[in-house]
Amino acid sequence: MAQSPEQRKSYHVSKDFQGINTKANRTAIGSNEFAWIENAQPIGMGNIKIIPGPDLINNAAFASNTTYFSTVNIGVEDYLLSFQNDGSAQYVKISDNSVGNIASAGTFSNTGVQVSAWNNERALILDPNNGYFTWDGTDLISVGSVGLITITSEGDGYTSAPTVTISAPDEANGVQATAEATITGGNVTAITILEAGTGYTNVSNLTVTIAAPSAGNTATATATIFSQSGTSISSFSGRVWIADQRTIFYSAAGTYNDFTGISAGNIILTDATLHGYIKYIVSANNFLYIFSDDSINVFSDVRINSVGVTIFTNTNISASVGTDLIEAIIPFYRSILFMNRYGVYALVGSTTSKISDALDGIFPDIDFDSPIYAGQVLINNILCSAFNFRYNDDGTYRYIQAIFFDRKWFIGNQGTDVKYIASVPVGGRIKIYSTNGTDLKSLYSNSAVDIDSVIKTALWPLGDPIRDKQTTKAGVEATIENPTLLTMTVDSENQVSPPISLSNAILWLNNASQSINWTNSSASIIYWYSIGTQTGYYLYKTDASMWGKYIGLTLTSSDPAFAINGFQLEHELRARF
Repeated sequence: MAQSPEQRKSYHVSKDFQGINTKANRTAIGSNEFAWIENAQPIGMGNIKIIPGPDLINNAAFASNTTYFSTVNIGVEDYLLSFQNDGSAQYVKISDNSVGNIASAGTFSNTGVQVSAWNNERALILDPNNGYFTWDGTDLISVGSVGLITITSEGDGYTSAPTVTISAPDEANGVQATAEATITGGNVTAITILEAGTGYTNVSNLTVTIAAPSAGNTATATATIFSQSGTSISSFSGRVWIADQRTIFYSAAGTYNDFTGISAGNIILTDATLHGYIKYIVSANNFLYIFSDDSINVFSDVRINSVGVTIFTNTNISASVGTDLIEAIIPFYRSILFMNRYGVYALVGSTTSKISDALDGIFPDIDFDSPIYAGQVLINNILCSAFNFRYNDDGTYRYIQAIFFDRKWFIGNQGTDVKYIASVPVGGRIKIYSTNGTDLKSLYSNSAVDIDSVIKTALWPLGDPIRDKQTTKAGVEATIENPTLLTMTVDSENQVSPPISLSNAILWLNNASQSINWTNSSASIIYWYSIGTQTGYYLYKTDASMWGKYIGLTLTSSDPAFAINGFQLEHELRARF
C-alpha cells in the first residue's frame, strides 16, 4: 500500500504589533492586534516591552481615606494633594516625599472639591459647600474678599484724595485689602478697591476708615465680604473662572480674588445645547473648555474693551458629546482627551472624535460608580495617556488603566488598589502617582519589580478560515537580560492547550512535569543556564498540539524587564468544514 505523502507544513509569523481590540471577536480582529494585552506595551515592529511596575513611596501615607486626589505646583515645588473623607486635607511634597497638613477635619466637604493653580504661586481650592480657598504651600486662607464698598456719607472740605484704610482680615495670614478714594468738588464720590484681600470671614469686623479733611466733615463708608462659590475652577487668561450651575464667574484681570471689579463679571450659558449644569471647566491650548454631560463650549480671545470690561468669544463645539466624569479630562499634546460612559474622545480644535473603538468590549464592564481618573505618563520613554477605572473582570473587580499612545491601546495593571491617580512632571519626566486612599505609589517606575503580564494574540485564520489546522510547533522570540519564565498556551476557537513553560534558564522537572526550584540558604532561587543562552535574543520553541480553524497564542509571565519580538507557529492544513 502506498504511503500518503507528508502534509506540507505552513508557517505564521507575527511581528507588526498593534494594540488591543475588544470590539470584534478574537477570530475577527486584525492578525497583528491582541484580544488582550496587559502590562505589555506594543511599541512597534517586533517590539513589545513589559512595562515597569509600581514603587511604594515609603513614609508617605495619608492619615484618612482620600476622596479627591490632585496635584499643584507652587514655586519650584510640586505637591500631591489628598482631600479626605473627614473633611481634612494633606499634601506630599514630591521633592522629598514629606507629608504635611493643609486643613483639619471638617474644613472641606467630603465630595465635590476641585483644585486649580494660580501663577505658580498658590493652589486654588473650591468647595461646593464651604466656598473658595487658597493655599500657598504653608497657609490655607478663605477667599473672603472685600466686595462692594458703599459711601454712606461723602463728607466735605476735601482738597486732595484722602487715605482709605480697610481693617485687617479675620484670618491671621490673610491679605489685607486696600482701596483709594476719588473726590469731586470737595466730596468723596467714589472708592476703588486696589486689592480685594483674602481671609475676611465676618462682616461685622470689617470697617472702612476714610481720613478726615483739614476742615469739614469726614466721609464714611461700609463694605461687604464676597466669597465666590461654585463646583469647578480654573485659571485662564490672567483670571480665575468659577462655574456654578449654568453661570461662569470670572475675576478681574490679573487677580484671583477680585470678583467685583470693573473687569470682573459673569456669563450665563443659555444655549439649548447645554443640558443641565456645567460639570467642569479646564484651561488648555489657549482655550477654556466648558464641559457638560452632552456638550462642550470654548471661551477664547479674552481681552478688555475701551471701558475696562472683559470680553471674549464663546463657541459651542460639540452639541452631542460631553462627560460627567470630570477627573477623566486631560490635555494631551494639542488636544483634550476625555472619557465618558461610552467611550474616550479626542477634542482637537473644534472637532470631537472617538478614539476608543478598540475598547468597546471593555466599557460595559466598567464600574462607573467608582472613581475614574486620567493622567499623562512616560512609559518606556513614550508619552501616554492613562484612564484608570474599576473593572469587572469576569466577576472579580480590580482597578486597571486603559493606556493610549500612537493610536494604540493596551492595559496597565499596577495593583488592584490603584484608586486615584495624578500626573506630576518630575525632573523633566511626567510621572503618575496613585493612592488607594492612604498609601502612595509611583506607577510605571520600577523595572526590577515582578509584574504580571498577559499577551493574548488574535485567533489567526492562517490563510484559510474554512479548513481545520493542526499545529505542530510554536515559538516566541524575546530579548531578555535576566532569568525569565514564560507560560504559553496554544488556543483555538473552542479549546486551550495545557500550559507550556518556556525559560532561558534550565528547568528541573519531576516525573509529574512540575518544576523543581533550587534555593540557597537565604531561600533565594538559584537559576541554572546552558552556556550562551542566558541573555540577549532568545527563541523559545516547543512542540505544540492543537486543532481548530483558528489558532492563536496566550503568553503570561510574572517577570519584569524583557521584550517580545515575535510569535511563530508551524501548522498543517487538514479537512475543510
